[in-house]
Amino acid sequence: MKLDMDKYLQVRKAQAQGARTIEELKKMSDINIENEEELKEVEALIKNACKCKNVSIDTIVEAVKNGADTVEKVGEVTKAGTGCGRCKGIISNIIENKR
Repeated sequence: MKLDMDKYLQVRKAQAQGARTIEELKKMSDINIENEEELKEVEALIKNACKCKNVSIDTIVEAVKNGADTVEKVGEVTKAGTGCGRCKGIISNIIENKR
């Protein structure tokens, strides 16, 4: 089962606004996780910042802690944001909040 596009976009939008956990996601969106399979997909998605390059939130946070202070620098270090670019909002939020 793949997460439907509406729910996928809800997760990504909430991530760009700072959601890093399921609880934060639920507070920031009106997502309705219907079953255990969907929950597992959302949990996996929320740990991932860049789907194109398969870069985790943790990897980007580590790059920021090590001095990558722009989206471009994060991309140089991790390759995140160098594919389609849709994750740049998430990367920006991580840089701003360092989490």
